[in-house]
Amino acid sequence: MSRKRRMFDIELPEEQSETFPAGKEEVPQRRGPMAAAITEAAESSRERAQIEAQIRAENDALAQEHVRLKRAGLITDLIPLEAIDTVKLVRDRAAGPDFELAELVESIREIGLSNPIRVEPAGQGRYELIQGWRRLSAFRQLLEETGDAETWGRIPAGIAARGDELEQLYRRMVDENMVRKDISFAEMAQLALHYAMDPATAENDPERAVAILFKSAGYQKRSYIRNFIPVVERLGEVLMYPREIPRALGLALSSKLDEMPGLVAAVKAELKDWDTRSPKDELEILRRFVGQGGDIESEELVPRTKGEAVPSGKAKTTFQIARPQGNAKCTAANGRLEIRLTRDFTAVDRRRLEAAVASLLDQIE
Repeated sequence: MSRKRRMFDIELPEEQSETFPAGKEEVPQRRGPMAAAITEAAESSRERAQIEAQIRAENDALAQEHVRLKRAGLITDLIPLEAIDTVKLVRDRAAGPDFELAELVESIREIGLSNPIRVEPAGQGRYELIQGWRRLSAFRQLLEETGDAETWGRIPAGIAARGDELEQLYRRMVDENMVRKDISFAEMAQLALHYAMDPATAENDPERAVAILFKSAGYQKRSYIRNFIPVVERLGEVLMYPREIPRALGLALSSKLDEMPGLVAAVKAELKDWDTRSPKDELEILRRFVGQGGDIESEELVPRTKGEAVPSGKAKTTFQIARPQGNAKCTAANGRLEIRLTRDFTAVDRRRLEAAVASLLDQIE
């Protein structure tokens, strides 16, 4: 008889809560060394990318701000005097003594330069002056007087970006000087003449140049400047102090130049070889010739009769000739033939220059 097996009911315990023996804690699952290294490298790469993106954004912002400041001429540096050229813009200061430059020199010597000049890069480490002719002249004089290149050999300069039109540069120079109380009508007229004769400008007529350069001035003031143009154009070579001519005297001179054909020759004869004259002496001579002083007796100073043709000082013929150095501006007037070209003619041998001029005159005889 077979023995029956007893079957026991085994009750399995219910799921136990995650409890551990006293004094022991759950041990977290550990990653392998390779997985940990990969994770750390990925996190480091993300952080580095974020930092690089932030640096690029900051650099872009700084570059844009630098361009903006440079365009506004607010980037300032110390520029060596010998690296600054002054040929792009014809200055509005007439040739002759500048009595107020001595005051500026002393001011800069004592307290320094409060307003930097303005230049633009010209390539090869050189700069072109845009604004600040008298300030640059003062620094050059101080360097010549003292020989102290450490102090006066370099000048604070705002560096403007290149690309401004020549007309805009002239306008800036004019507008800066218009606020000066000492700027004279003769100097403004001289600038209009220089602008018209500049080979790089499109305008050839100095009277129309007044409208371009002095837009910010009133109509009456522009009219006065135009009246001074024939005075500067026809008497500028003989006058030592044209900037001292007051408005009323200048207007009278302009009128007399048309009425009296011999006025220019008479004034030149009176002032010839008188190098020691003062501004007062010169003004007294001019006043006499226009009837504001003593009487002038001269056979040449005869008012013209009605219908009489009088040689005019205004340019009759103006044209341009293309040259390797650029366009040469030529003006032909009564008693004057002028050629303007961006070239230093003083570097040409004198005999060659004389032969060329003689040949030119022979050709037009």
